[in-house]
Amino acid sequence: MLKSKEYLSNIAEKCIKKAKTLGATDVEIGISNSIADTINYRNKGKEQSERSEILSLSLITYIDQKKTNVSTSNFDEQSIGSLIERSVQQTKVSPEDEFVGLPQKDHLEYKTLNLDLYDQNILSYDFKQNFLADMEDEMFSNSKITNSNGSSFTEVKSNFIFANSIGFCDGYNTSSYSVFCEALAEENGQMERDYEFDVSRFSNKLNDPRNIGKNAANKACARLGAKKIKSGKIPIIFDRNVSKTILSLFSSAISGSAFARGTTFLKDYLGKEIFSKEINIIDDPLIKQGLGSQCFDSEGVKNNKLNLVNKGNFNQLILDTYYSNILKMKTNGRSGGTTNLYMENGTNDLKKIVCDQKKAFFVKELMGRAGDITNGNYSVGASGIMIENGEFAYPVNEVTIANNLIDMFKNILPLNDLEFKTSTNSPSLLIESMTVAGK
Repeated sequence: MLKSKEYLSNIAEKCIKKAKTLGATDVEIGISNSIADTINYRNKGKEQSERSEILSLSLITYIDQKKTNVSTSNFDEQSIGSLIERSVQQTKVSPEDEFVGLPQKDHLEYKTLNLDLYDQNILSYDFKQNFLADMEDEMFSNSKITNSNGSSFTEVKSNFIFANSIGFCDGYNTSSYSVFCEALAEENGQMERDYEFDVSRFSNKLNDPRNIGKNAANKACARLGAKKIKSGKIPIIFDRNVSKTILSLFSSAISGSAFARGTTFLKDYLGKEIFSKEINIIDDPLIKQGLGSQCFDSEGVKNNKLNLVNKGNFNQLILDTYYSNILKMKTNGRSGGTTNLYMENGTNDLKKIVCDQKKAFFVKELMGRAGDITNGNYSVGASGIMIENGEFAYPVNEVTIANNLIDMFKNILPLNDLEFKTSTNSPSLLIESMTVAGK
């Protein structure tokens, strides 16, 4: 059973009081408790089940412009006391940093919103096992599926508290349910694998297990008979399950740390049009039941919806208190990074776009590190499906696609199939021309 909010708050308040008594001028503390249950399934039988509980404490002590960060999972009163003493002593000899400090008091979120992030239902072991059984049963109904690479059902319930020495103390519960299914297909001595997954805050919002199993099987089978293609420049369509990686690169490039250090290829582009006017990129922490939703950031700072890109214009950075101080900007409550990051739908339908292509590469999977945010170079291994004369022709593997991110951004056409499946989401994307290195 999760520790109560009152239990966690009481520990936080005692830690702050002790640290202040020992000489800390300011204190921040986060305490979290999570319980995770996982069942692993393979080839129509249970492979493993496990349960874990984590109780962790992260403490930051300040003495003027000096700072120390410590953490522990040992909640013995004497151990916590020793941890606080060591933290304060270490802070005394730490180097000064003029940008270190707590957020301004008026930046904190004192009215916690109900974002509906916690499912109070308790799932039985039988429910989870039956879910996995149905998933694999449907997967194996496809005659080309010869093996399972594993399926899993994970339930996580969490509670946390964040507090500081200027009067903030609050927290909330969260839950998540994730299911995964990986299929191995075989034909003519060739084997291919692929997977399907689903994640939700609420168990009753998960996709039907048979649909998950069916999709995993179909995706694995679609890889059979893969060919290599000739090198050249052709249109690329990023499937929505991989197009979100471009958003992740963009968010890394617009972080406060990257701008403060000058280590981003976008350092001179703030306030400029870097995408087509069809592109809107949003980070919204207040989506109800959102997988990245939060009532406040990891500093207790209020966070609102950000229009990072509006009609192609790059408008805002991802900022916490420290880097906002360096850059002389106001924090936007993004300590810990983005929340629910997404690109809005475009107006074009995927089927129509495919039909319009004489020759194009539909990317279904990326392998390896995709891009370098210091110089904007983009190069990554890929597999997918070749499009010829408006139809999906044959699967493709062992190719590399490459371009420069600035050129990619300018030529992105968003389609209209956005789906909120993780904390970072994008519709499928068409880029009119990219370099493909094949045979």
